Amino acid sequence: MSHANAITQQRGEDDTPKSQYEKGVKLLIDNGLKKVPKKYIFPESDRSAARNTEDPNVAKQNLQLPIIDFADLLGPCRTQVLQSLANACEEYGFFQLVNHGISNDVIKNMLDVSGRFFNLPFEERAKYITSDVRAAVRYGTSFNQTKDTVFCWRDFLKLLCNPLPDYLPHWPSSPLDFRQAAATYAEETKYLFLTLMEAIIESLGIIEADQEKETVENDNDILKDLKDGSQMMISNFYPECPEPDLTLGMPPHSDYGFLTLLLQDEVEGLQIQFQEKWVTVQPIPNAFVINIGDHLEIYSNGKYKSVLHRVLVNSVKSRRSVASLHGLPFSHTVRPSSKLIDEVNPKRYADTDFNSFLSYISTTELKRKDFLDSRRLTST
Repeated sequence: MSHANAITQQRGEDDTPKSQYEKGVKLLIDNGLKKVPKKYIFPESDRSAARNTEDPNVAKQNLQLPIIDFADLLGPCRTQVLQSLANACEEYGFFQLVNHGISNDVIKNMLDVSGRFFNLPFEERAKYITSDVRAAVRYGTSFNQTKDTVFCWRDFLKLLCNPLPDYLPHWPSSPLDFRQAAATYAEETKYLFLTLMEAIIESLGIIEADQEKETVENDNDILKDLKDGSQMMISNFYPECPEPDLTLGMPPHSDYGFLTLLLQDEVEGLQIQFQEKWVTVQPIPNAFVINIGDHLEIYSNGKYKSVLHRVLVNSVKSRRSVASLHGLPFSHTVRPSSKLIDEVNPKRYADTDFNSFLSYISTTELKRKDFLDSRRLTST
């Protein structure tokens, strides 16, 4: 029996009521928690001996993701950068984006105001606690607190962002500058997402560089739909953990939309599965980590794949990140592009929509790529 499993068995049932866990990890730490409760101990298969370099499933070195220079993407080197982008999407499902045009002040303000929100008195944060996964504003501590058997070692604030004028009045009014900083960040990341998606669609060969988008049949509405599409921002706070080897900030999962734009502080924690090993992503100051979502895997008919990733925690430093998830409008259907379907490449995924996803996670514990797997039509 492993040491971690022995600890799990010795602890038995926790004395802490379930409702206390639903108030978030930060409150537990603020109240002097000295060991990880059983409710937060993940199966060893999910933790995969994250810090044991002898484990063959964990790489010994950090991963330097492909770096895409956004400025070059908009310049005369676009053709070469599109090829690099295609390679990153096919081989990694992740890349880091630099020179993206969002100012350091906007980035700094977003990370700062997020941190100050999580430092508010619990009573202020508690205003936004709900188990409703469809809520426009939600403060919580796990994917689905009514279904998850193990809770994540993180607190999060979820904000729906589009249309911004509809949602902004419901966002937290404390700290006083929260709405302004978050709204500016939301607008700028939305523009960045749309520009990236135009390049990704071009890299797939769906829209040629010299082709007027209006003349493209079947796929000519995708960029327009994405412009009017969904945007969700999630501010994450991962408190320092007394026994980090027993838990995870987030378990292995893929994201459900088209693209996720992740802003993280300088504290390591994000790991992705690359060549069947877990590797830690080295943070680059002010860069975005971009990853392919399930819906883009569906749209690309499997050419670009969403990738499992997870978050480690540590005993020394808390960690902050802000994820901006983008996709089609919630009411729209996602289907493989007709340009990527032929006799050699048959349709590999069933059509789906966001409501199907929400219904799935409302009734089932979300694990790995289970939802996407449920949409597959072929085994390859």
